[in-house]
Amino acid sequence: MKLKHLKSMILAYLLVGGSYVSNAQEISAMQAPKVVSPEVGKDNSVTFRVFSPDANKVEVNGSWMGFGDRLPLAKGENGIWSVSVDPLESSMYHYNFFIDGVSAIDPTNPEALRDGTRYASLLIVPGDGAKVFQLNETPHGDVSKVWYQSPSLESYRRMYVYTPPGYETSTQDYPVLYLLHGAGGDEDAWTALGRANYILDNLIAEGKAKPMLIVMTNGNAWQTSTLRNKPGIGAITRETYGQFQGKFEKSLVEDVVPYIEKNYRVIKSKDGRALAGLSMGGAHTITASIEYPGTFGYIGVFSSGIFDANADMAEMEMKFAALKSSNVQKYWVGCGVDDFVMESNKRLLSVLEKVDFEHEYYESEGGHTWANWRDYLSIFAPMLFK
Repeated sequence: MKLKHLKSMILAYLLVGGSYVSNAQEISAMQAPKVVSPEVGKDNSVTFRVFSPDANKVEVNGSWMGFGDRLPLAKGENGIWSVSVDPLESSMYHYNFFIDGVSAIDPTNPEALRDGTRYASLLIVPGDGAKVFQLNETPHGDVSKVWYQSPSLESYRRMYVYTPPGYETSTQDYPVLYLLHGAGGDEDAWTALGRANYILDNLIAEGKAKPMLIVMTNGNAWQTSTLRNKPGIGAITRETYGQFQGKFEKSLVEDVVPYIEKNYRVIKSKDGRALAGLSMGGAHTITASIEYPGTFGYIGVFSSGIFDANADMAEMEMKFAALKSSNVQKYWVGCGVDDFVMESNKRLLSVLEKVDFEHEYYESEGGHTWANWRDYLSIFAPMLFK
C-alpha cells in the first residue's frame, strides 16, 4: 500500500514537473530578446537599443542634442534597433525614443524622469562631471513626502522634505534650505530632475556643505500636489494665472516655515534659513524675501530676475534697501549667458547695485537648463550657514 502511494506521488511530481518545464519553455519562447540600454562604453560613448520588431522607424532624441533633433536607429536581428553616439562629457542627460513618431521612454532603463507631464529616461555618464549628483557610496539622507495644512491657500498640500544623514540619531538643530521649482514643475522637480538630495548627500560627505534640511514645496498656488488642482479650480490660463500671484509666497512664509519649525528639529532664526529657486521659483524667492525681510539669511536666485519690464523700480529699490538692512548673509545670483531671462536677470542686478546690496553673480555657459540649475545648487549650498 505504501509502495503504491509512493509510486502515485512520483507520477504526480513528474506530471507537474513536466508541465512546469513545458510552460517555462513556452514562456521563454514568448519573451523578447535581452536588451541592454543605455550602455556606456569605457570612452563614454553610449549605445541605445530598443526591441520593436514591428516598427518601421525608430529614432532617439537626447538632451545633449539640439532641440527637436533626432538620430535614427538601425534595425538588427531579432527586432532590436540600435545606435551608438560619440563620447559624451561626464554629466547627467535624458533621452526619449520615437517609435514610428511616438515618443517613448526606454523600456529597459528603470530610471525615468518626469518634468511636468513629460517623461524621459535618465542617462548618467560617470566621471568627475557627474560625481556631485550621481549615486555614490556615501551616507544618504531621507526624502519624505509630507502633507500639511495651508490656511493661506485654504488647502491640504504636499511638499518634499530632505533630512540629512544622521538626522534621526542626532539631537542637534539643523538649518533649512527652502528650494523652489520653476514653471511647469512641482514638489517633485528638485529631486527627480535636480538631484538635490544626492547633491547634498555628496557635498556633506565631502565636508563641503553643512548638514541641512531641504524643503521642496509645490509653488503652484492652485495645486495641492503633483498635477492635482485644488477642488473647483479648472485649467490655468494666462488670464487666470494672475489671481494667484503673491499667494504662494505668503503661504511659504506663513504656513510652510511654521510647519517645519514645529515638526522638525531645526534652527528657528533668520540665519538658519535659506531660500533659493529657479526661474519662476527665483521670482518667488525675490518676492518672498523682499516682502518678508528678516525671514531668510541666505538667498539664491537661479535663472530668474525681475520679469516685469514695467515694474515700479523706485518701489523695488525701497524694498531691496529694507532687505539689505535685515543683514542678509549671502545674496547669490546665477544665470547662463544664453538664457532667455537674461534681461530680467539684468534688471535684478541693476537694483542690487543701485542700493549697494552686496551680492555675488555667477554667469555660466548655456541657458535655461537643469544642467545649469544642478550646478548652481552645488555651488550655492556650500556657501550656506557658515
